[in-house]
Amino acid sequence: MGRTCCVVGCNVRSHDRRGIKLDSGLSFYCFPAWKQNEGSHVSDVTKRRRMAWISAIRRADIRFANIPISLKVCSRHFHSGKPAYEMLECDPDWVPSLHLGHTEVKPTDSVRFNRRSKRHQALKVNNAEPATLDLADQRSEIKAEPPDDDSQMDEAGPKDNTVEQQECSFCSCRRAEINRLLEENRKLKEELSQKKMEEDFLKDDDVKVTYYTGLSCFAVLMGVLTQLLPWLPQTRRKLSPFQMLLLTLMRLRLNLPVQHIAYLFSVDQKTVSSTFRDTIGTLFTHLKPLVHWPERQCLQATMPRQFVEAFGNRVAVIVDCFEVIIGRASNLKARAQTFSHNTNKHTLKYLIGITPRGAISFVSQGWGGPVSDEHVTENSSLLNKLLPGDLVLADHGFDIREDSVGGLMCAEVRASGQSRLNAKDVEETRQIAHLRVHVEKLSGCVRTKYIILNGNVPASMVRPCQGEDVTFLDKIVSVCCALTNMCPSVVMKLQTMT
Repeated sequence: MGRTCCVVGCNVRSHDRRGIKLDSGLSFYCFPAWKQNEGSHVSDVTKRRRMAWISAIRRADIRFANIPISLKVCSRHFHSGKPAYEMLECDPDWVPSLHLGHTEVKPTDSVRFNRRSKRHQALKVNNAEPATLDLADQRSEIKAEPPDDDSQMDEAGPKDNTVEQQECSFCSCRRAEINRLLEENRKLKEELSQKKMEEDFLKDDDVKVTYYTGLSCFAVLMGVLTQLLPWLPQTRRKLSPFQMLLLTLMRLRLNLPVQHIAYLFSVDQKTVSSTFRDTIGTLFTHLKPLVHWPERQCLQATMPRQFVEAFGNRVAVIVDCFEVIIGRASNLKARAQTFSHNTNKHTLKYLIGITPRGAISFVSQGWGGPVSDEHVTENSSLLNKLLPGDLVLADHGFDIREDSVGGLMCAEVRASGQSRLNAKDVEETRQIAHLRVHVEKLSGCVRTKYIILNGNVPASMVRPCQGEDVTFLDKIVSVCCALTNMCPSVVMKLQTMT
């Protein structure tokens, strides 16, 4: 079936009267449809376009509501040979404008449109972010642009230019407002991300510092950061050194899930895990010297009054073993080596030594749960640190014989309610009964302060670190002990209260 252009005075046809197709190179296009189901903006634009086509053709038999599909407009009436995209209202081919058979409609200037398109494209290339476009300069450039020499203005020309400038001014103002709001939103997000979990989060609030990190005050926290700053890995740009340290201490102190910490610091879980492991390694290397065995003269010079009255100045260390629950290993042999019959769980056992003044002076590597306290004591390096005449005190329930420490005196505090040490007479037992609270507080201070040692530690933390003879859990325990030594001791607090 042949096609004929519906424009008045245009006799273009796709086929001749005999039905033979004419090789004219022309195309035919239907009137634009009114799209009412794609949003209000699309509906308004498509409605205006349909009305503009009807106004441009100016045929009395064409009505908006009912336009036959057979009515078509050929490509001769468009600058580019085809209609423009329906949402691009400023394009000269948005409406047919050439060879319409009347002069009431002024033809659209395509040269001006092309120049404006090039200017917009140049602005987009020169500006990386749309929110930073200087629309005020763009408007001033448009207003200062001289009129085209090749365009002839008729009587309706100045009026059309005024309307066009008003529309452009309105659109520019609206875009400028949107850009301003986008820029304000971006700055607020940056400000919020900088304040979140940074120094301001804990500054001037020592109670909050103690809750989240276990340290006594903000000054101590910043001191630790200053000591570790040259050694912290700087490859992760998502987290600052302060955030890396705070993330690690919060994990130790509160045993927060990795996913929770990832939400708090706005990073992924993999970043949290790798940051925690790297920071623990740095803390272990540089804070391990804080857990050291003092010289005998230092112990005697700082011996608390209660211990001097009960034992003289012979007490060297208070020892105890504590167990950390771990996940069940996949290897059957590893399961058997870590299953503790006392707790009916898989655990690692650590020997800890504390001075009478309340400082942690020794911590062993982890041993499987079934191993006895005596075996851990004999096979750790604790015995090598004792001198002849040193007195070792043990907490209640500590399974060790007196001959295990080379004949040194070993005191015991039972949990039955009656405190009894291996004293020579009842009078000495009565004098040292009040020291039971000291022993109990000292032996549990680390696990009380850092809750990660009370939870279920993943089995992956029990594997030996690459190139080292310690496990990752050994590093965690050592770091927790070193951080505990940076805080006021329990013994000094009790002496102040008494």
